[in-house]
Amino acid sequence: MTEIQRPITVVAAGILLDAENRYLLGQRPEGKPYAGYWEVPGGKVEKGETVFQALQRELQEELGIDIESSEELTVLEHDYPHAYVRLYVSIIRKWSGTPTGCEGQALSWQSVTAENPTVEPLLPAAWPMLECLRRFLA
Repeated sequence: MTEIQRPITVVAAGILLDAENRYLLGQRPEGKPYAGYWEVPGGKVEKGETVFQALQRELQEELGIDIESSEELTVLEHDYPHAYVRLYVSIIRKWSGTPTGCEGQALSWQSVTAENPTVEPLLPAAWPMLECLRRFLA
């Protein structure tokens, strides 16, 4: 196993799952790395925050919703050119408010049963998250 020489950026990612078993993807806004790519909503875990607290804050900032609870799905790592990330991926089934692109980003609900999302390109780390989600729901 190789030792990681780069700092690890800890990220909380929240897969919103609605009553129809659809999940939400957001398009990364201009000015961010991978602008235009589609991703699972979330963001960096700040110092002193738990993963759940980071999810609450990020999804309020990005989508204007308040989450009530989450279920841990998996932890993944991905080496992007701009950052080495450790992603704590959770499923969120209960929230209040209607998800809206608060940062001007497009949103798209996707069917869990579809082989591939209807939007592209997808962030590379999103693919293993969606594979884990399908296995979890199977």
